[in-house]
Amino acid sequence: MNKINKRSIALLFPIFIIGLLISCSETDYMVYDSNYSGLYFTSDTLRYSFGVTPTDVRSYEYRIPVSLMGKPESSDRTFSFSVVEEGTTAEYGVQYVIGKPVIMADSVVGYIPVILKRDELGGNYQDGYIHYKLSLNLEADGVFTPTLSKEENSCVLVFDNAVEQPEWLNAVGEKVWYESQWGEWHPLKLIKMVEFFHSIESVQPETYKKMVKVFGENLEHVQYGDFYPYKTVMNKYVFKPMYDYFIAPENYDEIVDLYPDFPFDFPNPYA
Repeated sequence: MNKINKRSIALLFPIFIIGLLISCSETDYMVYDSNYSGLYFTSDTLRYSFGVTPTDVRSYEYRIPVSLMGKPESSDRTFSFSVVEEGTTAEYGVQYVIGKPVIMADSVVGYIPVILKRDELGGNYQDGYIHYKLSLNLEADGVFTPTLSKEENSCVLVFDNAVEQPEWLNAVGEKVWYESQWGEWHPLKLIKMVEFFHSIESVQPETYKKMVKVFGENLEHVQYGDFYPYKTVMNKYVFKPMYDYFIAPENYDEIVDLYPDFPFDFPNPYA
């Protein structure tokens, strides 16, 4: 009988330990509750730059994403947030405005829409760009409750109109911009270069896909500043249209209104 008792105890001991661990787990960790409407930002820092977007894009709606720990509903829902003044350098109504936040119907994700105004973003490529900050906190409103993590309750959006000279590096790691091919460096040249590059997709979609793999979606990875083996394509669909755009009299006023210092020196690639 003694042997049987010892054997029974030996068999029951692991079961006891497992039960104890499960009990501790249920005590120490938060269990998912579908009725808990906890909101949180999916990232604590977000960045946007108008950068090389076409010059006719003068505003942009940036959607700051949020997620919900809870169940979806059949209709859109709103929630509360606040602007943290001490962490914000942008001015409401000048550099940005904020729309109505929303949790989409039948979803546990939503966003805060922020309209960014390109014309009000200061700085330039000569003196440096201003990087604006918008700091937000999620707030309890009787329906939704921010999660317990302070980091998940706060988010900072950094935005600007910066167009920096691309990181096209030569063999010794120096930036290259070949004036013999493109004239003096200027942000508008890169903006138009990327714009016409994107237009290749509509005329040669397969070639465009291959070029994006080599050079990047916005030409950020052009090794040595050399467009080999697609120089012919670039000349036809990018550099010649750029030349035509810059010399066209009907474009002059628009160009100097945006960039009074623009050097009209882009060469004809076929000259």
